Parts: sequence; structure tokens; C-alpha cells
Amino acid sequence: MEERESKKAEEATWNRETVPKVMKIVSTKLSQRDLISLLVVSPWLHRTLISYPSMWKVLDFREMNHAGDRLIAALSLSRYQHVEQINLEFGRDIEDTHLERLKEKCLDSLQNLESLNLNGCQKISDKGIETITGACPKLKVFSIYWNVRVTDIGIQYLVKNCRHVVDLNLSGCKHISDKSLQLFADNYPELEFLDLTRCIKLTDGGLKQILSKCSFLQSLNLYALSSFTDEAYAKISLLSHLRFLDLCGAQNISDESLSCIAKCKKLVSLNLTWCVQITDAGVMAIAQDCTSLEFLSLFGIVGVTDKCLEVLSRFCSNTLTTLDVNGCIGIKRRSRDDLLRLFPNLRCFKVHS
Repeated sequence: MEERESKKAEEATWNRETVPKVMKIVSTKLSQRDLISLLVVSPWLHRTLISYPSMWKVLDFREMNHAGDRLIAALSLSRYQHVEQINLEFGRDIEDTHLERLKEKCLDSLQNLESLNLNGCQKISDKGIETITGACPKLKVFSIYWNVRVTDIGIQYLVKNCRHVVDLNLSGCKHISDKSLQLFADNYPELEFLDLTRCIKLTDGGLKQILSKCSFLQSLNLYALSSFTDEAYAKISLLSHLRFLDLCGAQNISDESLSCIAKCKKLVSLNLTWCVQITDAGVMAIAQDCTSLEFLSLFGIVGVTDKCLEVLSRFCSNTLTTLDVNGCIGIKRRSRDDLLRLFPNLRCFKVHS
């Protein structure tokens, strides 16, 4: 009898003390699919897992077939009543109608949603954006990479419905114009991450609004945008919190503007690939002021020489871990040993021409 009571006491202690600790570890290590698989192992394990709401805050249907139907089915389950992240990136078979059904059937389950990834969901239009954002008042992260249907109208709905967005990815949304940037500037002053890759309708006017009003930006991606002028690039200097800047293909940027950007002293990553007007002067300005630089790409810039590497070594040798001088025909010191002498912490470098 005593032995039986002792085992019960041990089991009670296990359930009260050990299981919560194990669940806390498991919730951060296992994928959503693995967690779901554990539900069918035993009724006890099912009850235990379900009793921890923190384990059911993420729904990931990335690259899955019937992603729209799967999402609706999942949000109909009680365990997903407090979901905070939904990933539908490149999920197949998801359309505006799915988002409409979500709002009709699962509105309560979307009230705590903070992150929504619709990357590659090319059938989603402005109507879909209106519907889903109207159900997610706490949304902070919104990503809709490679969508060629969404326009400024959809962005108007986003801004109207979601007042707390700090992370936006509009990469490849070619119908987005300066109107959207104006909306962001006026409504998202605390925006931290913005990706405008290949948003080809944007002009200096829109970019300047963002740079003047979104002073908390930490990451700005202007990849493959050649329409901005040197005057607009110089305004990037207003972003004192900036850490990541991608200017790949900025054919109009000059050393003068790069010297202004050097005022962003917290920069750790700078992509100057194919910034063909840049010379040693601009790179040296960056080196002298941005002494926390870890990543630098000078790919394809023929106007830089060994001189800029020497200055980079003087100010950034302890921080720089990635350097791309591919195609920089003016740089002669290209051997592995040469670069490691200048940058002892270098882990990744590209020197082929």
C-alpha cells in the first residue's frame, strides 16, 4: 500500500513540476508538425500538450497544398484560439475566399495575431487584404512578397485596420506606389523593418517621406531600385537606428551620398553591389564612421581599389566577417592570406572576377 501511495506521489510531483519544465523546452524545439504528431501518442500526452496554450501560437502551412482549407480547419480547433503567427508562404490553393471564410468562422481566433506571412500567395488581392487585416487588429508583422495583384488600395486597408505594424515586406509588389509610402510615413512612425525590393513605381518623393518620418527604421531594403536619385539616398542619413541597408543596383548613388549614409553609425550590413558610381572615397567614409560593420558587398564596383581595403582594415578589422569584392578589378590584394591579414575575423569572402 505504501509503495502504491509513493508511486502516486511521485507521479503527482512529475505532473506538477517536471512536465511543465519539459513542455517549456519542447515548445521551443519541436516543429508544429511534430507537436501534432505527439497528440496521437496517448490520451495523457494529448491532454498534457493541449493544456499548454503557449505551444499552439504558431500555424505553419509553408509550401503546403490546400493551405487555405488547412488554415480554416486548424483555426476551428480550440487549441488555436490564441494564435499569434500564421505562415502561408508559398502555400498553394489559397485565395481571397479563404480569407473571407476565416473572418466569418474564426474571427475570435485571429484577435491576437501578430505576424502574417502571405509571401508568394499570388491569388490574394486587395479584397483579401481588406478582409484579413480587418480581423487582425494586433498585427505587427506583415509580409506579402511577390504579389503582383495588391495595389495601394490594399495597403490603405492594411493601414486603416492594423495600427501597430512595425515590420513590412512588400518585395516584388510592383503596383505599390508613393501613395503607400505616404500612408506608412503618416501612420507607422515606429516602423522598424521595411523591404521595398523591386517596387518599381516608387520615386524620390515617397522614399523621402519614409526617411523623414520613420526614424526608428533598423532595416531598409531598396534592392534593384534604380529610380531614386542621389538627393533621396542622402536622406538615409536621418535613420540613426539603421543596422541593415541594401542598395544593390543603386546606379545613381554617389560618394557624396554614401558619406551622408555614414552617419548611420550602427550599420552592421551594407550591400553596395553594382553601385557603379562609388569609389574609394565613399567606402572610406563608411569605414571611418560605421565601425560595427560586419557585412559589406562591393560586388561589381570598378572604382574601388586596395586603398579602401586598407582603411576598412584600420577601422573595421575586428568586426568585418563577410566581404564581397567580386568583379572589383581595381582591387589587387585578393588572395585569402592577404584578406585575412587585413580582416582576421573574415569568415566569408568572394574575390573571383
